[in-house]
Amino acid sequence: MKKFFVSCFAFTALFASPALAQFAHFNEMPSEITRGAAVFNRPEGTLIIPRSSLSQGPEAGNIAHTNTRMFVPTGLARTNGPGPDATGKPPYSGYIYNTPATLNCIYYLGGNGNGCKPDTFVTNATGGSKVIVIVDAYHYPHALTDLTKYSKQFGLPAPTSSNFQQVNLAGNTTNDGWGSEAALDIQMAHAMAPSAKIILVEAKSNNNSDLDAAIVKANSLITNGGEVSMSWVSDEYSSEASDFTHFTKSKVVYFASTGDTISPSAPAVLQNVVAVGGTSIIRDGSKNFTGETSWTDAGSGYSSYILRPSFQPVSVGTYRGIPDISAVADPNTGVWVYFTGARQFNGGWYIFGGTSVASPLMAAIVNNSNHFLASSAAENAFIYNLKTTSASNYRISVSGTCGPSGIYSTSSDWNPCTGVGSPMSKATQ
Repeated sequence: MKKFFVSCFAFTALFASPALAQFAHFNEMPSEITRGAAVFNRPEGTLIIPRSSLSQGPEAGNIAHTNTRMFVPTGLARTNGPGPDATGKPPYSGYIYNTPATLNCIYYLGGNGNGCKPDTFVTNATGGSKVIVIVDAYHYPHALTDLTKYSKQFGLPAPTSSNFQQVNLAGNTTNDGWGSEAALDIQMAHAMAPSAKIILVEAKSNNNSDLDAAIVKANSLITNGGEVSMSWVSDEYSSEASDFTHFTKSKVVYFASTGDTISPSAPAVLQNVVAVGGTSIIRDGSKNFTGETSWTDAGSGYSSYILRPSFQPVSVGTYRGIPDISAVADPNTGVWVYFTGARQFNGGWYIFGGTSVASPLMAAIVNNSNHFLASSAAENAFIYNLKTTSASNYRISVSGTCGPSGIYSTSSDWNPCTGVGSPMSKATQ
């Protein structure tokens, strides 16, 4: 039996390629991802944080980074054999990493049972409508073919011109770190709301001004309600609220990852977004899902500049607390994603984590609920009010800490590790 674990990695980062030798047997991970990556090794496997997910110099107010982490279990190789397409099962058997079916099971979108085991639970979510827009940076040339491969493997509706659109504002400029982010985002959105139209808007670059322009474009593409998901972050800075001013279109709810660098970041701290934090999935020795706990590395805590919005309880304090709500993010208990690098002919299956998983996942769960509220503030008010009136709709982490040096802990009330908790049905949203 494979060894299961939920704890975070805590090793010395390596910025060199020898530790990545096993990837020759893991579909040849694109060199643009491994170059400059932070690599953490341990007996159970290797964690890779792509360069695109590392804070780069004077970031605040200038550029954003992704929130992806890739995990390779020891021994995972092509010789293990990918599973046949359209089974609904994972491409490699014997592991605990999540499929569309297990996410449907864990978050009660219409199917639950059999321990939510990846190798046996194959019931996908149904539903979703209108539009989910994913905003990322740079051009991802294999978006359609990778989403097609993902959908075929897991028995999801195939992407067509009617349910998938790619809006390229970046020209021919590619970045595989951001491309893998986009692959993760659109595949998670399609998994949880398979009947919604997914639109990928590709900003010219990861400059904050270009990302803001992409948000303006996203707004123009939503004509009758929908969601926008942003899995990128920038370090907090004093003028953050005035720099991102377009999260205001009527009948659009904006979701933002809280980040993977412990401390709060923008745009998640802004008052007019739903801040989505991260959890770890807990399974027993038989791979049965038993609950969630907070993911230690997820962005958490309190903004340095943004005051507490009215939808948050007074107990939060003077400043905006994040997250509002949480979902799976720990790469140790992550999700399967299919990705092809810009210069690759064939792609491969990877295990992804980071709060970049949680934001599109939550946007799609809310889309699947089919209530399409007027704004992010209205969505947050709904979430917090339901926490007060019917707390059982949220899964409470039984343990866990977060923040710098683990200074925060989970509780049954709103807390800086998991917010109100994780959804336990689409009716929660």
